[in-house]
Amino acid sequence: MEAVWKDYNIYYNILCFLITENEKLFDKSDAKLYWTTVIHFFASWHHYYVGNFASSIDLKSSNHLHLDNLYRYKLAYLTGWTFTFQTVFLSLSLLYDVLEWLDKHQSQIGRKLQYYRDVLFCGMFISSMFWTVYLIDRELVFPTVYDEVVPWWFNHCVHTNITVMILVETLLQSRRHPTNKRLELSLVGGIGVFYAIVCLYQLVIWGSTFVFYYIQFPINRIFHKDTAPAQKVEQNGEKNKAFVQPDEEWSRKFQNLKGQFENSHL
Repeated sequence: MEAVWKDYNIYYNILCFLITENEKLFDKSDAKLYWTTVIHFFASWHHYYVGNFASSIDLKSSNHLHLDNLYRYKLAYLTGWTFTFQTVFLSLSLLYDVLEWLDKHQSQIGRKLQYYRDVLFCGMFISSMFWTVYLIDRELVFPTVYDEVVPWWFNHCVHTNITVMILVETLLQSRRHPTNKRLELSLVGGIGVFYAIVCLYQLVIWGSTFVFYYIQFPINRIFHKDTAPAQKVEQNGEKNKAFVQPDEEWSRKFQNLKGQFENSHL
C-alpha cells in the first residue's frame, strides 16, 4: 500500500492541503458539507483506481482452473456488481456536493441526483457474507491461488472498504426514504432478479432439465437389465402371433380369393 501512495503522492498532498489549509476558507456552518465533499472525492478516487487496477489484472495467461473461472465469470460476481453500484453512488454524491456548493442542489437535476443516490445506497450484504464465509472456509469465496495475481490490499478494497464507506456515509449524510415505492422496488427487485438469472445461467441450471431427463433411461437399464428385452420379445411375440393366427374374417376372404384362382382358366 505504501508503494501506491508513493506512486500517487499528489493525492496525498491534496489531502493534506484540504485538511490543514483549505478548511480555513469555510465557515463552521460549512464544515459538514466540506468533510462530506472531501470524503466523497477520495472515496470516488479510491473506487476508480481499484476498478482500473482490477481491469489490468492478467488472468488469461494462467492455466489454473480457479483463475480461469475468475476470468470467464468476472461479470457474474456479486462483488463486482456491488463495487460498481457504490462507485456510481459516490459519483452521484460528489456531483450533488458540487451542486450544493454552487447552491443549485434544489434544482431539478439536484433533486434527481439526490433521489437516485438514496436508491443506490447498498453494499452491506456482500461484505458481511464474504467475510463470514471467508472465516469458515476461504476456498469457497477466495481460493488461495488468487493470492498469486490479486494483492492482499485489493481484497480489502472490494470487500472491506465498502462497509467502511457505508458507515462513514451513515454518520455524515442524512437520508430520506424514496417516496416512489414502485420505482424503488423495481430497481432493487430488478437487480436481484437479474443477478439470479446470471447465477442460474452460470450454473447451467437451464440445461439440467434435459440432462436429467435423458440420463434416466441409461440409469434405469442398470437396475432393470432383463426387463426391457423381455418386454421386447413379448411385443414381438404378440406381433408374430397376430400374423400366424389371423382372425376369421381375414381367413374367409383368403379362401374366397383362393377359390377364384383355382376356378380360373389360367
